Amino acid sequence: MNLPNFLTLSRIVFTFIFMYFLFSPGIFSKFMAIFIFLLASFTDYYDGYLARKKNLVTNFGKLMDPIADKILVLSAFLAFVEMKLMPAWMAIIIISRELLITGIRILSLANGKVIPAMRAGKHKTVYQFFAIITTLIFITLREIILGKNLWNNFLEKVFHQTIFFLLFLATIFTLVSGINFLYHHRFFLWKDN
Repeated sequence: MNLPNFLTLSRIVFTFIFMYFLFSPGIFSKFMAIFIFLLASFTDYYDGYLARKKNLVTNFGKLMDPIADKILVLSAFLAFVEMKLMPAWMAIIIISRELLITGIRILSLANGKVIPAMRAGKHKTVYQFFAIITTLIFITLREIILGKNLWNNFLEKVFHQTIFFLLFLATIFTLVSGINFLYHHRFFLWKDN
């Protein structure tokens, strides 16, 4: 197994470690959740860069890289649903989009065609990561303020409304990029495969 593929698989392992720390009590655990998520996100960038630079692109990597990405990102959104920070309907929209587009990409790879990432998809990914990391920071700040007994109903309301707005925007970006992808690849979708 080459290094890029190892990094791709490590992202899946990091996802479980991230979830463990996110649901563990205490400020240290919340800081660790942010750190592990950032580390996993870095492997997302670095495995592709390394594979291209060192000419280590493999079919395994082409298949597993987007799957590992989705496992990491979707686990965070599902965690936010479990924590009652995100409505389930938002997560369903995001999950549906990610699985549909990933399925189409895998199908196209099986037919010898690589569908490159579109600008809207890249913007969506950046915003999803921004929304997740910002939400994790808010969760950590809440834990710190709670520990100092300074938390109140007003802060709780601002906390929930800010996170809802961030995740709502992530949902909109995800939906728009999915519609854009489907529109630009409609001819591939309707032909016999």
